[in-house]
Amino acid sequence: MTTAVPLPPRTLAALAVTGVVGLLIFLWPLALTVPTTDVAHIPVVLGVVLLLVLTVLLVAISDGGIDVKAVALLGLLSAVGAVLRPLAAGTAGIETVFLPLVLGGRVLGPGFGFVLGSTTLFASALLTGGVGPWLPYQMLAASWLAMGAGLLPRRVRGRREIALLVGYGVLASFAYGLAMNFSFWPFQLGLGTELSFVPGGGLGENLHRFVLYSLATSLVWEIGRATTTALGIVVVGRPVLATLRRGAVRAGFAPPPDVRVDRPADLSG
Repeated sequence: MTTAVPLPPRTLAALAVTGVVGLLIFLWPLALTVPTTDVAHIPVVLGVVLLLVLTVLLVAISDGGIDVKAVALLGLLSAVGAVLRPLAAGTAGIETVFLPLVLGGRVLGPGFGFVLGSTTLFASALLTGGVGPWLPYQMLAASWLAMGAGLLPRRVRGRREIALLVGYGVLASFAYGLAMNFSFWPFQLGLGTELSFVPGGGLGENLHRFVLYSLATSLVWEIGRATTTALGIVVVGRPVLATLRRGAVRAGFAPPPDVRVDRPADLSG
């Protein structure tokens, strides 16, 4: 298995805690039961908390063993993603930045993918001036997306692998959009509309409003993002995967393709 960033038990535990905290931070509008209209400060507070959690996790991953070669490859792919993102500018949901995230996570493993998602979105925010309370949410959502690509079945290759990545890219694109909707839905429309968040409302009521909001405001963007990601994987998936795998072999993250790793080599002769 190719893995540029190992995940020892302590790092896995930190990753699990980050996942739980992240889900709670994204889904707080569905869990809030205390009626209040003073929610303007919430995204800033939660963004700071999420950024701190991400920082702790990234430090834990680095302590687990990110070597110089992995850092160099991480910097290269993060730079590629940061450059690709403003080229599309998110017009009609077109998000070319998901290509290096999905393909990089697929080849280099879930640990590398998680770090790649955060560093790519952070670098692109610095490049485009997109730093704000929404950035930690984008970083975590992108990290989950790239990490998920690294958790896909490893033995699938060829056309089946491209089909697998296309399907994952489509689902991940919609999941990313829905996650980001949760980060600003309670503050975008204000109160009093059928699509707006109701502080203290029941789970069913707010979930219904969220679904209507997503269908009315972001469905076109999710379709555009999913289509762009799928087409990009079909067009450049094979050569990029091959290039990344050659780089992983040269960096020592994976054995050469003709080397068997399921049993030790016979040294008797």
